[in-house]
Amino acid sequence: MTQAQLGMHQLTGTNFAYQHHSLERCLRDMAQFGRRHFELWGIAPHADIGTMDLQEAKSLAKLLDSYGMSALCLTPEQVAYPVNVASPEPGLRKRSIDHFKHAVHLCSVLGAEFLFLTSGRGAEDEPKEVAWERSRDALAEIAAYSDRYGLRCLLEPLQRVESNLVIHSEHAARMLEEVGSPNLGVCLDTVAMAAAGETVETYLSALPDRIWHVHLVDGTPTGHLAWPEGNLDLGAILASLARAGYTGMMTIELFGSGQYALAPQMAFRRSFEAIEREMAALATGANSTPAKRVPGYRQFT
Repeated sequence: MTQAQLGMHQLTGTNFAYQHHSLERCLRDMAQFGRRHFELWGIAPHADIGTMDLQEAKSLAKLLDSYGMSALCLTPEQVAYPVNVASPEPGLRKRSIDHFKHAVHLCSVLGAEFLFLTSGRGAEDEPKEVAWERSRDALAEIAAYSDRYGLRCLLEPLQRVESNLVIHSEHAARMLEEVGSPNLGVCLDTVAMAAAGETVETYLSALPDRIWHVHLVDGTPTGHLAWPEGNLDLGAILASLARAGYTGMMTIELFGSGQYALAPQMAFRRSFEAIEREMAALATGANSTPAKRVPGYRQFT
């Protein structure tokens, strides 16, 4: 890849942090921020994947269009919800796979380009390789099903507290190789990346040309915070993506401790403004903020 000029057009709208507000409120805010693409977090009441039918998906696509946006990615909740493609319980694992297959149909109706996936997690008291095989086989099945509908899938490495399977970029590279599907790429989440002690460069080295989406979010290094409330180096992250020629989309995935759900618009405004400043500084070759050192963070592996 060659040097890219990153721009605000690469930032999506999203309903992350809007779970206690109406979807219409979220879309109004994102339209005011000038967003044209949307990553839809699949939670009730905005988009309950388990109960949504195709007609509801068509209505949702029309609602997005009425605010000048289109669906880029459907991200079913799969960490907090009982959805686990690597579950040792056969019934739950099958229901989880079926859950994502249903999401494929919703994506098709929404016109989304991506379906968002994670590796799930195995039991902590079983051999990792046993759970890895369950996850791999499930991801391969979902990716193959998605390919029939012209849909690409994103695999996001998680934090160790969320999964015991795909945590590092090298884990993601191994999973992609074993699944062997050309329609499966990776979402780089800056918080998961930093929590694992990695950088954009380590991701690029392990996953050349397979980083198709970015969750651009601050942290300490965890927390999924609004920019610039954490200690991640936004300027350095953007500079690395630019040097790599990254032209994909980026989503601000806000969670924090739940405080953003009270006033999500303010948190997103702070983040958009911080990112815009850093992009402008990057374009002129200036440093808008001093580099920030991320303190050591230990995770169990």
